Amino acid sequence: MNSREKILLALLESFGGDLPNTDMQKYLFLLCQERNMSHYQFVPYKYGCFSFQAYNDKRKLSAKGILVEGDKWRLADGEKGYIDQLSFFEKNSINRIKDNFCSLRGDSLIRYVYRKYPFYAINSEIVTKLMNKDEQETINRLRPKNQNMGLYTIGYEGRSLEEFLNVLIKVDVKLLCDVRKNPISRKYGFSKKTLQNALESVGIKYCHFPEVGINSDKRKNLKNLYDYKILFKEYERNTLRKANDVIETIYHLLIEKKRIALTCFEKDPNKCHRTLVAKAVTDLDDNEMIIRNL
Repeated sequence: MNSREKILLALLESFGGDLPNTDMQKYLFLLCQERNMSHYQFVPYKYGCFSFQAYNDKRKLSAKGILVEGDKWRLADGEKGYIDQLSFFEKNSINRIKDNFCSLRGDSLIRYVYRKYPFYAINSEIVTKLMNKDEQETINRLRPKNQNMGLYTIGYEGRSLEEFLNVLIKVDVKLLCDVRKNPISRKYGFSKKTLQNALESVGIKYCHFPEVGINSDKRKNLKNLYDYKILFKEYERNTLRKANDVIETIYHLLIEKKRIALTCFEKDPNKCHRTLVAKAVTDLDDNEMIIRNL
């Protein structure tokens, strides 16, 4: 069991071992935000702050029989002692959260989080039910309102799913174009179906264009930028020039959606073919569009 999962279980144990989904997410969020713990990150979701990673960990822990599978967070019978496995700082942090917020449950807990961290309420479906007009206006001002045309590229290397999504949300990307040949990843959140579901849950559409991807075996043994240049020359000659239909499709999606991003793995855009795809798209535009890497 990793340290992240121990934190989850210890937090749940400190609140009696049984919590509704929304309360657990909010207590976990407060633990990470107010005690400066980086185990989990969060996105603005339909009920406020939400961690996809925590939800995935819940599924894994339920499969192991440590949690009871179901709509709530509940420790299985006999599961205890997780708080004692933590460091002094971790133990103290969880106790502080419990002492400070155990009186807040349900709507009162959500209101507290929305008031103190309004960005995480921008996609909430219950804002008008819980918040007054001034509070709603504060939240509304934080909603991205980018009106500019924009073509972005983004790599997920070194990023959690939540960090990746927040970067896209903050520049108001409307569509993510996946330009991987095989959209499978060992990193949680970045295989095609999981990524698509996460994106669409925060209002971002997803498209996959495998025709402009590069086979993974061609990336083996790349050691320096010269190796990448050789690969990319071959890619332009043998793949990109034969993908005019796809490039035009992406361009028309850009015109329609206003702000789209192309994604692949590499953090460095100079080591990723998405930069070449983006350049091919901008070559169709007469306005000298700038490509921005996120």
